[in-house]
Amino acid sequence: MGRDLSALFDPVSVAVVGASDDPAKYGHAIAAQAIRANGRRPVHLVNRRGGTVLGRSAAPSLSAIGEPVDLAVVSVPAAGFEDAVDEALRCGARAIVAITAGFAETGEAGRTRQLAVAERVRAAGAVMVGPNCLGIADNTTDLFLASDTFTPGGVALLSQSGNLALELQLRFRPHGLGFSRFVSLGNQADVTLVDLLADCARHEGTRAIAVYAEDFADGRAFAEAAADAGKPVVLLTAGRGDASARSAQSHTGALTTSADVVTAACRDAGVELVATPRELTVALAALTGARRPAGRRVAVLTDGGGHGVVAADAVEAAGLTVPELTRPTRQHLRDALWEQSAVANPVDLAGMGEQDPGSYARTVAALLAAEEVDAVLMTGYFGGYAAADGGLGGGGLVLAEGEREAARLIADHHRATAKPLVVQSMYPDSPSCRTLAAAGIPVFAATEDAARALAATTPGPLPTGVTPLPPAAAPLRDSGYMGTRRALEEAGLAFPAAREIHDESELLAAAAEFPGPYVLKALHLLHKSDAGGVALGLAGPDELLAAFREMHARLGAPAYSVEAMADLTDGIELIVGVNRDPRFGPVAMVGLGGVLAEALHDVAFTLAPVRAGRALSLLRGLRTAALLDGVRGRPPVDVAAAAAAVEAITAFAAAHPEIAEIEVNPLLVSPHGALALDSRAVLA
Repeated sequence: MGRDLSALFDPVSVAVVGASDDPAKYGHAIAAQAIRANGRRPVHLVNRRGGTVLGRSAAPSLSAIGEPVDLAVVSVPAAGFEDAVDEALRCGARAIVAITAGFAETGEAGRTRQLAVAERVRAAGAVMVGPNCLGIADNTTDLFLASDTFTPGGVALLSQSGNLALELQLRFRPHGLGFSRFVSLGNQADVTLVDLLADCARHEGTRAIAVYAEDFADGRAFAEAAADAGKPVVLLTAGRGDASARSAQSHTGALTTSADVVTAACRDAGVELVATPRELTVALAALTGARRPAGRRVAVLTDGGGHGVVAADAVEAAGLTVPELTRPTRQHLRDALWEQSAVANPVDLAGMGEQDPGSYARTVAALLAAEEVDAVLMTGYFGGYAAADGGLGGGGLVLAEGEREAARLIADHHRATAKPLVVQSMYPDSPSCRTLAAAGIPVFAATEDAARALAATTPGPLPTGVTPLPPAAAPLRDSGYMGTRRALEEAGLAFPAAREIHDESELLAAAAEFPGPYVLKALHLLHKSDAGGVALGLAGPDELLAAFREMHARLGAPAYSVEAMADLTDGIELIVGVNRDPRFGPVAMVGLGGVLAEALHDVAFTLAPVRAGRALSLLRGLRTAALLDGVRGRPPVDVAAAAAAVEAITAFAAAHPEIAEIEVNPLLVSPHGALALDSRAVLA
């Protein structure tokens, strides 16, 4: 069930330590908010000078209150922070909101102080948000312990940015969105994002959870909690660049960026990932509604060709489709509209809305009723006549009233169906558009926002969830080529026959153990091909010996591998690797491999370990997936064997936390199975 945070969100009593009459101090803002709900629970103000604060008596200390305190907000200078926390724990506090800054964010000394305080809080059986946070609020329990007021609603915001909360407050208003809870995460010394996510998932007053995070701490636990939330989780995160790939020593590491990892984790967990506060608002406006389209087919309705084409492009860019309407639907529309109207999709009233605003409502009804349509996007001028409200003279008044009546009819049609309708209007604040919004129809000013809203609610591949990590295996001691290869063979991965050799006599002895053609590899080179340390297709012992002499004279490697040359006929070379991310743990990559792996960059990511079924879907999702089924007369390859190999490699990597990077490249997949031709591992 997770940690008990009841004292944090619905305490019996509250004390604000550091309450002040000075508007420049944060203790003033917190105290002013806290006393707004004085009728719900006792609220005590504490100022070391005593006297009054905000016209109320202030105690000089928590102990002087004379009764237990359930939640203490600590907003005092850093020098007095530990004493204030210790006193709160002595006074029975079960929860602490630590506003005070100057801890882990300042360096190692501050981190040490922070850890010590968190340990004392946990030892007392209490919980602490922060330090270095901006407070919390819960509109469902009248708990106001942040500097700003948040409009009530169904969204819980867990954020590492206070200013972002203020921006979202402004962006939410036109969409009727509000907050159930707000938590400023701070340094997460005790209560973490994962703890809060799990608690908000259980909270009846929360319909969706919005997260802004710059540091996930335990990203894998975040993904697991989000996957189990049972509510929409929308994530806005920063720092998803590729800096982490700069020091990579394998193709897998070089190809894996922070953005890839976060995207993969969100997809696995079913989290809606967004890039801006605006996009976060759009996604929440769609996800907090009850409407979910059955498929990806969108009908676009407009009263101007330009808006219709732009909207169709935006819908397709969002991953949806704009299919041509069936003949019966087109005929129905043709009978209802005038001759110049376009009825294929986009449906363009072509000026009829200016003569008869009711044509909007009739067309919306027809499109919502069409079996080949899963959702409708109405775009363009609708709302403009009511916004003008007679500015065009008597005729304008008639059009304005006609549009308002059309809006009421559209709302009725929307209520009569389960299909989603979204609207983009040049006049989103007009009376007509407000009528639509009041009926639960999302209205946006931007076409791309309307398309994004539909995409957020459209069904895609079901989230796979996060596969639990296996128990840690005995550490891999030999991460060299032969040691890694032996370990992977024991894990169930097939390799060609191979022998490690050091001189010519050992080379000839190895050649006698299995027939050619042969492969010769120089060992102890991370990228053997790049260094000219691989010779392929050596027909017999003589060619093998000549290649060894040339390579050894050039490279002087301490050891070499003599291997049986695999039959490459009709085979496809894949790459399978695992990179251990510091936040999300092992992350798997599969894609088209060989020496061109980095150049082709046709890869897919997911959290490891990867079951064979999941691996199969990743392989089928590659841009070059058609190669797996055979092209230009080539037979299809054994994709099931490739998926089984992915499972074996990723399970092995997940069980070895000491491995920072591991990859098999190439993994040769032929009509007859899968064979690993090369591997490498890098220890952390």
